[in-house]
Amino acid sequence: MKSDTQIKREGFEILSRVLGMVDMERFIALVNREKFNYTQWRQNLFDGMSIKEISAAAEKFSTETFSKDKSDNLF
Repeated sequence: MKSDTQIKREGFEILSRVLGMVDMERFIALVNREKFNYTQWRQNLFDGMSIKEISAAAEKFSTETFSKDKSDNLF
């Protein structure tokens, strides 16, 4: 199991590569400013969506996020 420090370090590295330093800092500031209940957000994320709709959204996200042009910037 990874330590909290290792998870934070890896998270910052990924955010930095994907968003860049400025947007990474903006993202962190936004998350810290808002009261955010991850559990509640996660439970409502796919509320009212069918399996087909969820699958289509996941496929679209995967195609847009992991295209050949962008794959060098992730992980």
